[in-house]
Amino acid sequence: MIGKYIKDANFEDTGFSYTLSLISGKHKMVILYCLMEFEKVRFNELKRYLKNISDKTLSVNLKELEADRLIIRTEYPQIPPKVEYSLSERGKSLMAVLDQLCVWGENNRI
Repeated sequence: MIGKYIKDANFEDTGFSYTLSLISGKHKMVILYCLMEFEKVRFNELKRYLKNISDKTLSVNLKELEADRLIIRTEYPQIPPKVEYSLSERGKSLMAVLDQLCVWGENNRI
């Protein structure tokens, strides 16, 4: 099936390559999965969920996911400041793909 999409194009021009560019990295898929499970999540909750991630790395990943329009950052004007992250509609549409990765992993665990 994948061969059908890359037959007449460079790999970089394929939808597969584009999708990988959005979710590549150690933490992005886990962040997306967490947002799928818990819907609205604050920065420190994500940090606890991911365990060994620095503030800077989490912040960079969140900014990239927001720039790619996969997540929404909602800032509430209050003291202390409150920011929540959630999946955008575009991000939600990616969840079917990530869910299938989970299913495959459960069915093929060695």
